[in-house]
Amino acid sequence: MRKAVVLYSAGLDSTTCLAIARAEGFSPYAISFDYGQRHACELAVAKANAQQLGAVEHLVVAFDLRQMGGSALTAEIEVPKSGVENEIPVTYVPARNTIFLSFALGWAEVLGAFDIFIGVNALDYSGYPDCRPAFIESFQQTANLATKAGVEGSGQFRVHTPLISLTKAQIIQRGVALGVDYGLTHSCYDPSPAGISCGRCDSCRLRLKGFAEAGLQDPLIYQ
Repeated sequence: MRKAVVLYSAGLDSTTCLAIARAEGFSPYAISFDYGQRHACELAVAKANAQQLGAVEHLVVAFDLRQMGGSALTAEIEVPKSGVENEIPVTYVPARNTIFLSFALGWAEVLGAFDIFIGVNALDYSGYPDCRPAFIESFQQTANLATKAGVEGSGQFRVHTPLISLTKAQIIQRGVALGVDYGLTHSCYDPSPAGISCGRCDSCRLRLKGFAEAGLQDPLIYQ
């Protein structure tokens, strides 16, 4: 089985992406990030469930984006609760996926893996610019220009985005078909101190909408 690095936040999308990597015959190596995010309880969920969900190894990389701020997830800025907006929301974390993919690329090169999975979506999403196909294509090109493996021709890196053109309902249906237990996930941007999802932030709204459209019950408890 070929190795693949899977960006894994314990969210609905990244968990489904991990299951898809396994189903496609890869040995998934999960990578999560402790970047000073408001919803750091997602890390506890990720650490508890990564191997149960099929990860061969689980790496947590720590750095602190609160030093720069600029997002409701990394600064003292209120998380919007009024619904999904049509513009880039304040929950966008500057350059987050560029940073995440760079770490994933470094680990992939060390592992001898040439496949990276990321659960970005360009349909039912909050409008983040680093979730678009153009960004992924650009990063893949960079990956093959910026690495020893790419320059020496020992392999070509590929960034897989199996969810990018699916609705949230379709993502959930795909995950259920693969046996994903969505009770082992966390999506909320502004959970309670006990880690209970708010049900009103963009991420919660998109998740709940997806389950409703899929005709399924979300197993999580909400405030």
